[in-house]
Amino acid sequence: MKYVTYEADGVQRVGVLDGDQVLDAGFDGDMVAFIEEGHLRNAFKNLGRDIPAEWYEVPAYYKGLPDTVIGPGEVIPWPSYSEQLDHELELAVVIGAAGRDIPAERALEHVFGYTIWNDMSARDTQRRELPVGMGPGKAKDWDGSNILGPCIVTPDEVDARDLRLTVRVNGEVWGSDTTKHMHHSFADMIAYASQDLTLRAGEVLGSGTAATGSGLELDRWLQPGDQIEMEADGVGILRNTVGPRPRARQPATRGQS
Repeated sequence: MKYVTYEADGVQRVGVLDGDQVLDAGFDGDMVAFIEEGHLRNAFKNLGRDIPAEWYEVPAYYKGLPDTVIGPGEVIPWPSYSEQLDHELELAVVIGAAGRDIPAERALEHVFGYTIWNDMSARDTQRRELPVGMGPGKAKDWDGSNILGPCIVTPDEVDARDLRLTVRVNGEVWGSDTTKHMHHSFADMIAYASQDLTLRAGEVLGSGTAATGSGLELDRWLQPGDQIEMEADGVGILRNTVGPRPRARQPATRGQS
C-alpha cells in the first residue's frame, strides 16, 4: 500500500494512492499519528578524503532536522551561503513501531514503510566543515534541504533489499544503482541507531547515497531551475525544481557579526 499526505479543506490528511487517485485513509490525524497507531568511494575522493576503515564496520546513519523537510513538487531553496549545490539519492526507511535496543533480527518488525530521500548538500560549505570533525552543519541544514516522497510504501509492496534507484536531472540520467549494493542493511542500521535510544514512530533513516547518486561523484553541479527526478522501483518518482540562487553573502566566522 502507498500512503501520501494531502490537503482537504485546509487540513493535512493521510491518503492511500490508488493509481492516479488519492483515497482518504479514514484517519483523523497527521502521518506520524497514523504511523504510531497503524503501526562512498567517488564522493570521498572528490571531497579530498579517504574512506575510513570504520565505514565498513559501523552502520552509521544521518540525522536531519525534521522542520527542514519538504515534499514532492516543491521548490528546493538555494542556501544563500553556497555556490555549489548537490543532490543525494537515497532510499529511506520510516519507523512504525517505537523501540529501543532493537536486535537486528527483529528490526524490520519496526518498519512502517519506505520512501525516497533527496538529501541535499551545500558542497563548498561541507568542505569547510568536515575538517572540524563535528559532522555536517550548515552543509545540510537549511529550510527545504531534505525532500521526502512521493509516498510511503509498506514493506509488503516492495523488497527493499533490491530496489533500483535512479536520478535524472532535466531528463538526463545522472546515476543509477540498486539497494542490494548497500554495505549495511536497514536492519543493521536500526539495531545500531536504537542502542540505548528509543526510535519513535515517524522517524526516518537513510540508506546512504546510492553510487553515482550525487553530482559530487561526477563533478557535475546543479543550477537554478534544474528539475531533479529521483525514482525507486515500486515507490515512484520524487520530482522537484531547484530554486533561484540568492545573492551570495559571506559565511559567518569568528570575529564577524
